[in-house]
Amino acid sequence: MRILVLAPQPFFSLRGTPIALLMLLESLAAKGHEIDMLTFAEGDPVEIKGVNIFRVADLAPLRGIRPGFSGKKAFADLLMTAMAIAILSRNRYDVIHAVEEMAYVARWLKPIFRVPYVFDLDSSIPMQIEEKYNLPGPIKRMLEATERGALRRATAAITCCPALERIARANAPELPVKTITDVSLLDGALIKQDDVDTSDARFDAPVAMYVGNLEHYQGLDLLMEGLARALPQRRMHLVVIGGASEDITRYKAKAADLGIGDVSHFLGPRPISALRAYLRAADIVVSPRLIGVNTPMKVYSYLDSGRPLLATALSTHTQVIGEDIAHLVAPTPEAMAQGLLHLTANPEAAKALAARAKERVKAEFSHAAFQARLSEFYETIVASRVLT
Repeated sequence: MRILVLAPQPFFSLRGTPIALLMLLESLAAKGHEIDMLTFAEGDPVEIKGVNIFRVADLAPLRGIRPGFSGKKAFADLLMTAMAIAILSRNRYDVIHAVEEMAYVARWLKPIFRVPYVFDLDSSIPMQIEEKYNLPGPIKRMLEATERGALRRATAAITCCPALERIARANAPELPVKTITDVSLLDGALIKQDDVDTSDARFDAPVAMYVGNLEHYQGLDLLMEGLARALPQRRMHLVVIGGASEDITRYKAKAADLGIGDVSHFLGPRPISALRAYLRAADIVVSPRLIGVNTPMKVYSYLDSGRPLLATALSTHTQVIGEDIAHLVAPTPEAMAQGLLHLTANPEAAKALAARAKERVKAEFSHAAFQARLSEFYETIVASRVLT
């Protein structure tokens, strides 16, 4: 098939959706599909055999697009829409693979260019905006209706977690929907993992490590407040990898205010090729996420790291993992403190927890499993609906 991928993200960048997109592109191209992709101007250059990458204009005001909704991102979406119209006017495609809000655009382009679309539901836009802005009822209902309409007019949909699959099925009961979970990056199948010097993450006391962006919903405030409560009983260090410079500055100040500045280490971004090495430097890996329905991609690498995972007992985690492979705690500073103390005080139990998690990844969350599920989806569902 000839596929047009509409991806409203900086590509390539070290964030969950762009990484999942890289896997999707490589997997589809490996099956012989011809792929054109339209994406934002920002992002590291990357070459993928069988994939032509087109970018919107590189305008200075649109640089530095952060995760989640913003006016800057909305304007970039408008530029993408205009460019998508130009591309569709010149070329014929069998299907559009529309990521997140680009499915709203694909819905309106479908009757004009007669090209069906797959809705790649990596997050629920109405829910994402509501969580950030607490929208008035009419605006929230309008956004929900837009998402519902895009789902009902899609040819099929893929999601990255069960919660999003439930949203898709509730809005479009007749729509074929398949959940294709994210995967661990530690096996090097997608991005080669290097052995690098991680002495900046190793200390003479247990290390709790967080990797990812420093947006509020990720729960770093919760983790730091938990650490402040745990320190009087056991010394340990917090290592934070990732984050924009302004976020790091803010959290360094918070660490000082909490009295944990001397044991809090903000390393900034590190190459994704160093992820395995850094996770091995940890004693505990932590996902303190507070809100959201999708499971963070980093969780799968955490589970594969050989280190015990401490995570909040919220559906963002529990829809994929249970207490057999992670230590789950309530999203409160006291519960987080108790989780840190429990895992550091019981090394054998923590080791067994991590071993079970690694086995689960091998069985369910591998790169090979992702490729097989995506191939089945396109060959048995999408092809039967767009090529007949």
